[in-house]
Amino acid sequence: MFTRQDAQNLDVTDPLAKFRDRFVVMDPDICYLDGNSLGRLPKSTIETINEFLVTGWGAKMVDGWAEWIDKAETTGDLIGRAALGAASGQTLAMDTTSVNFYRLIRAAISARPGRRTIITDEANFPTDRYIMQGIADELDLNLVIIPNDLREHIAGEDFSNERVTAELLQPYLNADVAVVTLSVVAYRSGALHNVKELTDLVRTAGALMVWDASHAVGAVDLQFDRDGVDLAVGCTYKYGNSGPGSPAWLYVSKQIQTELQLPIQGWFAQRNQFLMGSQFDQIEGMRGFQIASPSIMGLLCIDEGFGMIAEATIAAINAKAAKGTDMMIELYEQWLVEIGYQLITPREANLRGGHISIYHPDAAQIARGLRDDMKVIPDYRAPNCIRLAISPLATSYLEVFEGFERIRDYTQSGKYKALDLSAIKVS
Repeated sequence: MFTRQDAQNLDVTDPLAKFRDRFVVMDPDICYLDGNSLGRLPKSTIETINEFLVTGWGAKMVDGWAEWIDKAETTGDLIGRAALGAASGQTLAMDTTSVNFYRLIRAAISARPGRRTIITDEANFPTDRYIMQGIADELDLNLVIIPNDLREHIAGEDFSNERVTAELLQPYLNADVAVVTLSVVAYRSGALHNVKELTDLVRTAGALMVWDASHAVGAVDLQFDRDGVDLAVGCTYKYGNSGPGSPAWLYVSKQIQTELQLPIQGWFAQRNQFLMGSQFDQIEGMRGFQIASPSIMGLLCIDEGFGMIAEATIAAINAKAAKGTDMMIELYEQWLVEIGYQLITPREANLRGGHISIYHPDAAQIARGLRDDMKVIPDYRAPNCIRLAISPLATSYLEVFEGFERIRDYTQSGKYKALDLSAIKVS
């Protein structure tokens, strides 16, 4: 049996334990298990932004752009170095994940003229699917959606956990496919895809693979250069701890940068930016993928969050994510199976990211009641799934243990049954 003492022992030997004190924790009694939605606030971010307001923007005003103008590239390089296994000159920090995703999908389609099929999966993040639907309608393309959504299946031990394997994808590939896109980690189940295997498979069909790493970056040891990734996007506010709405990033391998023409062309990508010429002439390199002025304060927040990732190392973070989710599954087996929960996340650590997802018929009420009555903050996702994450830099093993203990106690109490489901906001 896994005990409270076992969790405390893990904290004592945790090489990342020192980072927890570097985050703002307003209420130490809260078990925050939703860092895969929004990470905690680093204390250093407060100092950095306050200093920028006074000595940066306040003191320098427009003259500050002399040192800020390349910030999307330098912060992008930090993200690449700290969390993506990417050499410099391949990552930009800017805009939103959705805007970046749209631009890369459109660019990839244009880079494969004559091909009329684009592919994603049912379990992919909704925005990605909606953007793919819109592009398919706009360009009159054939959108193929691989069926693997929980809504169409019963959660159980024989379920595929929303994971797309090479064997599942292969039959959909042919000479008409231009683009395939998947999430590195499935947003709901936490299943981790084999990035290299699937990228190589798509490449053999002559298509391009676009990865969404939003639920993986900062928790999974991504190695884009080693694995031959061509194109990827992701956010920074989850395990990156960079703040709500912080700028996203996009990755374009040097091997493919000259092949792509983006659908949105802005003055930051112009070869002679300040000549303000009448014709667009895209500059080489990642600067050619930037649209406009970046959010400098947002990028400074990223510097703090991903600076910590670089200091801790993504390998150590990934190891704690694996150990923490192992612990979650052990506690699930110990306490939650017998009270009606089912696990929809792969049990093997190398097949999942930094969160697990458990299924319960009353998950919406339980998730809301845990927040209101038990000081446990999980995340709810339809249908009837509670997501629980360990954010390796900010979360202790004891916090996870206590969170699961409260989930057990609250579910057994049945108090959630009194909640009015129609009044529950399940976002």
